[in-house]
Amino acid sequence: MAKTLPTPLDDGAADHLIGLHLPDIDLASTSGGELSMKKCSTGRWILFIYPRTGVPGQAEPIGWADIPGAKGCTAEACSFRDSLVELNEAGAQNVIGVSVQSSAYQHEAVERLHLPYPLISDEKGRLTAALKLPTFTVEGVTLLKRMTLVIDGETVRHVFYPVFPAEGHADQVRDWLRANPAD
Repeated sequence: MAKTLPTPLDDGAADHLIGLHLPDIDLASTSGGELSMKKCSTGRWILFIYPRTGVPGQAEPIGWADIPGAKGCTAEACSFRDSLVELNEAGAQNVIGVSVQSSAYQHEAVERLHLPYPLISDEKGRLTAALKLPTFTVEGVTLLKRMTLVIDGETVRHVFYPVFPAEGHADQVRDWLRANPAD
């Protein structure tokens, strides 16, 4: 019998994000080189933020399934992959994922999961600090809490937080985009 995952609660840690402008920060991208957060798109785009994808052959952190909202990063990434055409049709010009994992690991994940969009690495925590993104710590590593930002140009328009369950989240984003077309 599968264990029921704990549901994350909205702790208000993302309330400040709506209306913020993205900082002028470049982050390592699996699409090659660095990607400017301010210049990702002139239109509407999606930034999904996740703690970490699993590493093949390595056990997940002890107690990982007991941390509300932690488990499900690979399923979420695949959900955005599988829904990319519908997200584009609903108005998202780009989809980008971000975690604190290294760009080298993210390259492996993009290849293994056949992701048609880039992942960017905030390994040094520059974006996390600039936007004051909510985090948690497990086994001495600070990770990002799962959330998704709908961004118009460089301005955060909508925040999904907390995100649960992770595996169907891209459908929630698509539905919101359809109900809230860009100006």
